[in-house]
Amino acid sequence: MFEKAKQNRVFQDVVDQIQEAILAGHIQPGEKLPSERELKETFNISRGTLREALRVLEQKGLIEIRLGVHGGAIVRQPSTEPMLETLSLMVRRKEIPFESLQEFRSSVEADIASLAAQRRTDEDLVRLAEILEEVRHHLEEAYDWDAFIAADGRFHQELARIARNQLFSLVQKAVHENIHEYYESYLARKREILEENFQDLSEMYNAVKDGNGVRAAALMSSHVVKFDRHMAGQI
Repeated sequence: MFEKAKQNRVFQDVVDQIQEAILAGHIQPGEKLPSERELKETFNISRGTLREALRVLEQKGLIEIRLGVHGGAIVRQPSTEPMLETLSLMVRRKEIPFESLQEFRSSVEADIASLAAQRRTDEDLVRLAEILEEVRHHLEEAYDWDAFIAADGRFHQELARIARNQLFSLVQKAVHENIHEYYESYLARKREILEENFQDLSEMYNAVKDGNGVRAAALMSSHVVKFDRHMAGQI
């Protein structure tokens, strides 16, 4: 499976070989890599070089280093958590320019709404209606700005789940679970903004319910543009 490391780039070559073996399925999740002694001999490298390579693979989320008699380097099940954590931190720290976030939301979220309208099931509509009711409750019955914004985010994330596109859903989750940092910086806490927002979501729900992807996309695009203009202070 492995061969002697190329001496001009020993460290990176070890990382690349083990990574490729894992990605190619030669070593399955839950299985151990060969022992340190075997790997050192196979790659013809020092213990320090090997351990540094294993640390890099662990940081990438490809392996887990376990200690003890039954420990070793265990191949991990693929996970989206490292990617989500990095993107979430970028959004929370506002390292993504407001304009870039606006462009993403106005285009990608429109596609998500369109797909949701085409792919929704009766069960999906029940869940979406429940979230919309949460949004209404925090506006009309127990006014709570923060709870409203949180429920609004769940509505958007639910549309991504209904669209049944894993990549859309993952990115949508990272954005809407952390976008409140932008709201705190740019959005005035005015009730009329939430009232307009709730009206948009209600119309969007109806478009999804009717299976009208074109209208759902148009409503979402308009909704995002209006909301972002509020944040930019243009309204």
